[in-house]
Amino acid sequence: MNRELLMLVEAISREKNVERDVVFGAVESALAQATKKLYQGDVDIRVAIDRDSGNYETFRRWHVVPDEAGLQLPDQEILLFEAKEQISDIEVDEYIEEGVDSVPIGRIGAMAAKQVILQKIRDAEREMLLNDFMSRGDKIFVGAVKRMDKGDIIVESGRVEGRLRRSEMIPKENLRNGDRVRAMIMEVDLTLRGAPIILSRSAPEFMVELFRQEVPEIEQGLLEIKSCARDAGSRAKIAVLSHDKRVDPIGTCVGVRGTRVNAVTNELAGERVDIVLWSEDPAQFVIGALAPANVSSIVVDEERHAMDVVVDEENLAIAIGRGGQNVRLASDLTGWKINIMDAAESAQKLADETSGSRRLFMEKLDVDEEIADILISEGFTSLEEIAYVPLQEMLEIESFDEDTVNELRSRAKDVLLTQEIAREENAGGVSQDLRDLEGLTAEHIAQLAAAGVNTRDDLADLAIDELTDITGHSADDAKALILKAREHWFADQA
Repeated sequence: MNRELLMLVEAISREKNVERDVVFGAVESALAQATKKLYQGDVDIRVAIDRDSGNYETFRRWHVVPDEAGLQLPDQEILLFEAKEQISDIEVDEYIEEGVDSVPIGRIGAMAAKQVILQKIRDAEREMLLNDFMSRGDKIFVGAVKRMDKGDIIVESGRVEGRLRRSEMIPKENLRNGDRVRAMIMEVDLTLRGAPIILSRSAPEFMVELFRQEVPEIEQGLLEIKSCARDAGSRAKIAVLSHDKRVDPIGTCVGVRGTRVNAVTNELAGERVDIVLWSEDPAQFVIGALAPANVSSIVVDEERHAMDVVVDEENLAIAIGRGGQNVRLASDLTGWKINIMDAAESAQKLADETSGSRRLFMEKLDVDEEIADILISEGFTSLEEIAYVPLQEMLEIESFDEDTVNELRSRAKDVLLTQEIAREENAGGVSQDLRDLEGLTAEHIAQLAAAGVNTRDDLADLAIDELTDITGHSADDAKALILKAREHWFADQA
């Protein structure tokens, strides 16, 4: 039997032109698989073949894991304290082995070993082809449609295959067998059978790479694409910056008679592309991103990372775009939340804010309407600003003398201190796990406590609109907070 095993290894080694150790490893794997079938559970089996005599031994083994980790795979693992009872100096991640009966190699074993070898050779060849392909550093995969696979398209380039998932295709694009396809390489997953390269034609990165290929100035470093936002197959916006004052970034990307941008558009099934000049000034960047709409005025809210953009009636529909497409793409491109409004809406919002600030100052600072309006006209919107803005800035207000300024600051600080004490008292029953939740300020904690939300579980049970009503969070922020509050539920289940 031992001689037959050695002869089997020699025969396979010569036939497939692989090293004897590789063949021995495959035979050991085949024998281990055959032995595992004799057990009920998912046991771990190791087979060791003597390379000279052909004798082999079989062991069942257990992986040593920390006591606190517990047994995740009871048939394959053993806790450290139990392992030390058998081997006193054993450590975590070592193995305890127990000899078991070896299965005979036999005819079936030989065939199984041969199948394992063939599979290993195929896997090695596949990995070699893939490594050779990836070593070229290509970002765009160019190939032909080979077949459909459960709605996905398998694209072949040479002997390497990529997978273009339905969700990553351009909507309404109809690709057929044999069609030439270009797509962005998003990731390589060697665990996938068949096509391990994941492709996309709808990702913003694909458009950026297409422009990089069409516009040599980008590769030369004269131009840079700072960001890209796409509504795949319909419309897109890219923001470009020139590092050379002699190079017009927009004109260079458009090309003579639109040749460059048209080449990208044709590749993307007619997707219209707006090329925007990137600016360090966020307001200027947003104005450019909303083109072709003309902006009348813009108000930046750094705290909310949002902008109120005012346009006239003629430009309102253009700024918003069909189905909100233009403002949505502009928001994605710039990273700012953009609120489009006309002049009347802007005036009404300003009047409401002014009225609110006036009531706040008159009530909390115990001043008349005239003083409140002076504060508002000087740009003050909160008690915190009055209390803590540099003293010199308030002294520059012509209508106030030094005594008035000091009195206003003192009253503002007293009100803020009183409010803070009240918040602490109201939030006294709030659990520590809710206080520690990232994204909640002391004011939010007080608001939640006033609404009867005192624990993380109470917050986790809220609906998004309930949380926004209590704290004033945006819908997205409220959703994120609720999901964060629920995280421990899933951890407990796991």
